[in-house]
Amino acid sequence: MSRNKKSDSPFVYSTNPDFFGDEDSMDDMESLTPAQQDLRLHLDRLKGNKKAVRITGFKGSADEMEALSRQLKQACACGGGAKEDYILLQGDLMDKVKITLTKLGYRFKQSGS
Repeated sequence: MSRNKKSDSPFVYSTNPDFFGDEDSMDDMESLTPAQQDLRLHLDRLKGNKKAVRITGFKGSADEMEALSRQLKQACACGGGAKEDYILLQGDLMDKVKITLTKLGYRFKQSGS
């Protein structure tokens, strides 16, 4: 039996004697209101000369990010999804995304060209 046990915990060592590695607390991120969010919009080129809008900078839980992704996909009539730290929408829909985010009350900036 090996001594090295692999753990999914991001913590390697803590000097705090009262620390207990509660991994569930890392999943609960602080939720911000839409007016407090500071999103970045990127237009990416994918394989086959396809384009996609990537939205980064969302602070909140995975469920809230999935809900925002669902709202954007319905408003823009496109496909896509919410990944670990960004939302990806298929197509060159930058104008529709900007209008929808403004209606929902989010602050954003367009990054890149």
